This record gives sequence, C-alpha cells and structure tokens, in this order.
Amino acid sequence: MSKKSIGIIVGSLRKDSFSKKIAQNIIELMPEDFSAQIIDISNVELYNPDYDDASAPPDSWVEFREFAGKMDGFLFVTPEYNRSVPAVIKNILDVGSRPYGKSVWNAKPGAVISVSPGKLGAFGANHHLRQAMVFLNIFTMQQPEAYVGGVADLLGPDGKLNSEDTISFFQQFVDSFVSWVNHF
Repeated sequence: MSKKSIGIIVGSLRKDSFSKKIAQNIIELMPEDFSAQIIDISNVELYNPDYDDASAPPDSWVEFREFAGKMDGFLFVTPEYNRSVPAVIKNILDVGSRPYGKSVWNAKPGAVISVSPGKLGAFGANHHLRQAMVFLNIFTMQQPEAYVGGVADLLGPDGKLNSEDTISFFQQFVDSFVSWVNHF
C-alpha cells in the first residue's frame, strides 16, 4: 500500500509564521501511511490568464501544478488578513485551477485550519477559503472545524504545541482528516 500524499498550503509567508508552526505540528501527528509536506508557494508569480492563453506559463506555475497534481489531498493552514484569506492563498488557488479543465484541486479532499493570535480564530478567512474550495470542487471536510484563536499562547519557544488539550484537539482533527482522505 502506498502512502497518501498530502500537500499543506500555508497562507503566511512570514518567517516566524504561526500558521507554518501549526502545519509543522500537524505533520508530526499524521500516521505513517500518510506523507504530508508543506508546499512552498512563496515564489509563485501572481496569476495572469494572459500567460496561460499564450501557452507560456511561468516556471513556478508549471512546477506547482505538476507537484500539486500528484497530491492525494490538501490541508490549508491560514491566518486571516482583513477578514479574508491572504493574497498568497487566493493566488495559489487561481494558479492551481488553470488552465481550464486541468485544475489540480478537482475532486480531491481538503480541509482548513485557520489560526489567529486573536480570539476569533480567523473565522472569516476559514469561511472565505471554504467558499472558494467548494467552487474548485475540493471535497472539503466539514467536521471537526478548526478555528484556532490565541495561537501565540499555544506554542512554546521551540514552535511545538505546549498544551496536551491542544495536541489532543489537533490529533482528533488529523484522525478525521485521514478518515476523510481515505474515502477518496
């Protein structure tokens, strides 16, 4: 039996990103028959349909599309910027959805974790992202939901989760996600 490949899309490019730290913790909670990795989207050029129309997409688009196309599922870990998703998330959704009819997202399972230093847990970003995922035909896991508020207090200086309750919550989330992916 081959391992399931999960691409993790992190919506923050910040060097010391809370989203990236949560994603790294999630990877450690995955079972052995899953291979999860963060996909670096920091150098993917902004989407412009002219490049696809001219059959001359930037190398970063081609590389992303080829790599992401091999994934069995996706986990998005995102902060909230102005009650929505960061531009880098919207950009990668657009790049991956084209050219028309060749979307890397189509009919693949996915899930969302949103994180915030504030108390709302990036609720707005989570739901904006889910809206796009539905349109892109990403089969989005509905439960459990993961709105992680106060994220700065959940991580130790080493970037590891510092609360057994939080680790338990994320393990339940991962277990549900694994079950969800295995349905496809």
